[in-house]
Amino acid sequence: MKKPIRRSGKTASDRRPRIVDFHNHFYPPAYLEALQSGKSKVRCEIDREGNPVIYYPGDYNVAVRGHRDIDFRQKVLEKEGIDTQVITFTTPGTHVEDPQTAVVFARMVNDAFATIVRERSPRFAALATLPLNDPAAAVSELDRSMTELGFPGAMLFSNVNGVALADERYWPLYERANRLGAVLYIHPESPVGVEAMTEYWLMPLVGFLMDTTLAASKLVFSGVVERYPRIRWVLGHLGGAIPYLAERLDRGYKAFAACRKNISRPPRAYLRDFYFDTVNFDPHALQLAIDFAGAEHILAGSDYPHQIGNIRSMVKSIGELEISARDKAKIFGGNAEKLLGL
Repeated sequence: MKKPIRRSGKTASDRRPRIVDFHNHFYPPAYLEALQSGKSKVRCEIDREGNPVIYYPGDYNVAVRGHRDIDFRQKVLEKEGIDTQVITFTTPGTHVEDPQTAVVFARMVNDAFATIVRERSPRFAALATLPLNDPAAAVSELDRSMTELGFPGAMLFSNVNGVALADERYWPLYERANRLGAVLYIHPESPVGVEAMTEYWLMPLVGFLMDTTLAASKLVFSGVVERYPRIRWVLGHLGGAIPYLAERLDRGYKAFAACRKNISRPPRAYLRDFYFDTVNFDPHALQLAIDFAGAEHILAGSDYPHQIGNIRSMVKSIGELEISARDKAKIFGGNAEKLLGL
């Protein structure tokens, strides 16, 4: 009589899913040195702990070790069980400089990111930053970053010195992105009216989310999203208020001719094709986004190493969702792998 084959007690659903942290930020040391050299419009000081402190209206970033030391950062990821981080630049962005300096700084950042990816893949992937205050140069840098450096796309800020992303000056950028099938990730920036948000950290706590919501809404209503269908759009911080307000945007489409002028479908039809990162660590909010766009359009994100970010909260909040193990695996990393071709 044959003995039964002994099988492992673990099933595919028991194995830890691969985790890809889509939303996090890194300042290349060369960029921080450039800020301190006097070549920048950005004020940068060193605090008592030796961290660069980068100031801009309504907010400032303390560039702690995780922001600028890639060896330290990799050890943190290994400890926390993060398989891949998709590193991106962060505020205040290169577009706050004069255009010539913005081009130099953007290339500097992207070259540094490319070196990290080349030397440390698959632990790190990257999205480009662009000199958005020079639209023609932004097109060139997107092309270079994707065709020469191998990036899958770029991070855009939700406005560029007060100019909306939907402005026609950026349509050549979207035309090129469309041809390349780029991922364009919208991260918030100091919103218009930031003067009302300088107390209680309201700019990053509220203003960031509203500016992302405004940017996405304008991109849809202006017809940009419909005109360039091969762009894959991603919104930071769970899309701001988009999943919550989509029904109201649809009512605007029905009620106002101006809201129907440039698009052929209600806003929800476009917005549900966007991707949303999970930098909102409330499982109920995550569930709302899943109900809106589907689990296939949600990407794990930690906002590491910002003061308000947290890798463990990212993992915990996704783990607490009352969804299938298969859908959790998609959110933890499968969706990002597919989107970015990792």
